[in-house]
Parts: sequence; structure tokens; C-alpha cells
Amino acid sequence: MSSSRPFPLYGWVGLCALVIAKVFLFAGIEVVRYWFFPLAWWPYILVTDGLVYRRKGSSLLTRHRREFFLLLPWSVCFWLIFELFNLALNNWHYVLVPENIFQRWLGYAVCYATVLPGLFETMEVLETYGLFAKSRIKPIPASTRWYLPFVATGLLFLILPLIWPHYFFPLVWGTFVFLLEPLNHRLGLRSLMRDWQQGTLRTFYLLLVAGAVCGLLWEFWNYWALTKWEYTVPYVGWLKVFEMPILGFFGFPPFAVECYVMMSTVTLLRQGRGWQDPTLPVSQARPVNIFVAYGLLVIFCLFAFHQIDMYTVASWRP
Repeated sequence: MSSSRPFPLYGWVGLCALVIAKVFLFAGIEVVRYWFFPLAWWPYILVTDGLVYRRKGSSLLTRHRREFFLLLPWSVCFWLIFELFNLALNNWHYVLVPENIFQRWLGYAVCYATVLPGLFETMEVLETYGLFAKSRIKPIPASTRWYLPFVATGLLFLILPLIWPHYFFPLVWGTFVFLLEPLNHRLGLRSLMRDWQQGTLRTFYLLLVAGAVCGLLWEFWNYWALTKWEYTVPYVGWLKVFEMPILGFFGFPPFAVECYVMMSTVTLLRQGRGWQDPTLPVSQARPVNIFVAYGLLVIFCLFAFHQIDMYTVASWRP
């Protein structure tokens, strides 16, 4: 797909902000060194959205802005689920976190809110450039017999890391794919298994590549920051690229798939409306009370922030 549309102004702002952040980082500007991770990720999101607009003539920030902003609280929520897993896994911890609770919790929210926009904007960029556009696969039968094996596998992936985290910690990066795909398929929400039944896994492939790209950027930009995470992963922690044990990079592609499946389930709150289907319902399921849902989300986030403070933060800074 080619386009003569100009790169949007906000994309140029993002590109300039990213360059300035890197210049200030290497110049030793302390505030940038502490906050470098969000100062890199938010400009990256602007740049990728700008690339999508230039190629397609529309993007989340130009035509579906509401959907973009609705991704942010769910992005925080989804990542906090894995933070709670980490209380049992003890795979990572944070260093040089602000002592001031307002700065600290605002920092958590601002950083975690980048996860879904970063993944999905990257996926859309790859899609607009035609990656896997001609890929086809032999369709599987339009059956629901896979529901029970998927749920059973998801339950195993959920339970085993909690009981024996030292051995089964990688399974958390597939748990919700298996638990939620049957629900998404059953209710008519976006489903990767339905794609397969229709002879395509393009979305799945795009998610894997987007996860790999974002994982590399997450670790690269985290490496240069002063406030950051460090890993204590059993068995594979001796060989690292940036802060991440090299085998850990294999977790980012399935994590992207997991985020997509989880977000598809969340669209149940709006009858299937989401960042890819913002206008018309794609499911006959009744919507859930949105105010109750977001109220519970806020309570959950505050609880998880407190747990991070108690158990995952390894060092503080004034």
C-alpha cells in the first residue's frame, strides 16, 4: 500500500521528542535519565500512529481517538495482572523508584499505559506495510471441540507457575490465550481461532512480530534508564541482552498475542466494540455496566500498585 499523505504533525513532534530524550539522556540530564522509559515510549507511539495514518489515511489518534484512550486504563490493568503473578514468580524487581507516592504511582500508570498502544500501533504499522498480506493456511473445521482442551491447558498454565514458580514461570505468557479464546469465539468477539477456521493467521503472525519488536525496544530503552526493572530469572539469567536474559525475549511474542486476546474479551463490555471495531457491535452479548467495570478496575489498580510497593520495589530514590 502506498500513500502520498504527509506525515502528520504529531508524528514529527513524537520523532523530535524521541531524539531530544536520547540527546538529554546521553548528556546526563538527571530527570531524563530517571524518566527515560516513558519519555521514549510515548513519542514512539506518536510516531507509529503517524506512520499508520500516512499509509492508511486513518489511525487510532486521527479517527478513533476514543478507542486509543480506552486502551490506556486496560493497558495498566493487564500489566498489573502480570505484576501480581510476579509476586509468586519473583522474576523482576524495580530499582531507584521515587519515594514520593504521587510520583511513584503516576509513574506506574504512565509507563504501564504504553503497553497496549505500543503493541497494537506496531502491529498496525506492520499491517499497513503489507507484512503477511498473502499468507494463507489450511482452515481447520468450524468446530467447538477445542474449547475444553484450551480451557484445561489455560488452567494448567495458571496453576503450575503459582505452585512451582521456579520451574513453570514461562507459562504465564500463554495463560489467558487458552482461557479466553473459547469465550471470545463463543460470543462472536474477535478470535484468532475463528481466523484459523477462515484460513488465515495473519493477525496472529503480526502480533508475534509486534511483540518481538516491542520487546526489543522495551529492554533497550529500559537498559539506559536509571529507574528501571532488573531480572532474577532462574536458570537462564546468566546470559543477558540489556537487562533481559536472552531466552526471555521469546516471551514477548506470546505476550502480544495474550494482550490481544485479553483486549478482545474486554470488548464484551461494549458488545464487541474495540480498537479494531469502534463503530458497530460484532457480538450479540449484552454489555456489562461500564461504570461498575471501571470502578472495579480502579480499585484493582490501586491494590496492585500497593503490592508492587511492598514486594517488587528493590530500591528507592528521594
